Amino acid sequence: MLRRFVEKASSHAVLIFVSLLSIFPFIWLISTSLKGANENIFAYPPVIIPTDFTWENYIGVWQKVDFMAYFWNSMIVAGFTVLLNLILSSLAAYPLARMNFAGKKITFFAILATIMVPFQAIMLPVYLITIKLNMMDTVNNFMGYIGLVMPFAVSAFGIFLMRQAFMTIPREMEEAAIVDGCNVFQVFWRVILPMVKPSLAVLAIFTFIGSWGEFLWPSIVLTKESMYTLPVGVNNLQGMFSSNWRFIAAGSILSTIPILIFFLAMQRYFISGENDGAVKG
Repeated sequence: MLRRFVEKASSHAVLIFVSLLSIFPFIWLISTSLKGANENIFAYPPVIIPTDFTWENYIGVWQKVDFMAYFWNSMIVAGFTVLLNLILSSLAAYPLARMNFAGKKITFFAILATIMVPFQAIMLPVYLITIKLNMMDTVNNFMGYIGLVMPFAVSAFGIFLMRQAFMTIPREMEEAAIVDGCNVFQVFWRVILPMVKPSLAVLAIFTFIGSWGEFLWPSIVLTKESMYTLPVGVNNLQGMFSSNWRFIAAGSILSTIPILIFFLAMQRYFISGENDGAVKG
């Protein structure tokens, strides 16, 4: 009994230590954003609890840059990216999971292989295609949004996740729907898709986080400051206030709030959805 207690206590201590180590940069960022101008943010050892507590950094960021414009740009881009990923990944995954056709396995493994290709490796051709199709904010804002969304409209991870979820559904459900007079699309839309809501929620969370935090692609294709997304806008703070890391920290904290809200809203689906995607190959 004592040995089991010691083992469990040791494992919990290690997990707590690793957790604190992981979230320490975030805690330091919050602490920095709440420190006044008279407090040294680079003190050693680090001072976590501010002695000169203030909200002025958040107010200053809000007043100095068009933070709401950056926020709405990110919301538009992330929203449409999530929507397209849910639709296109589901449509691509359904035949891979439930239909038989020539080259099915080869197609699936070819899609999976693209996960190993980093976006940086294909960024140049994607950029050239974007220019050729006039999907730039130099044309108009609408085309700028399309240029930001389309390269991430579907992902191999999303197709894999939805395929695994579809494979957990008994085929009898489809057969019963077909007997009732449903066609293939009605079976997919009205029967199968509602049964994989947890997996859709997981895909939505991962896609939203990835799209919201994307910095490289928007920083390359955007030319208008009014079209900046939050990561690009927050990075722009460093150029405007190079010595004021308090503003940069406050802007970074504000940019993470929507991610936390979105995750908490979808949290009840998250665990079950991950489990759905982990069974049956």
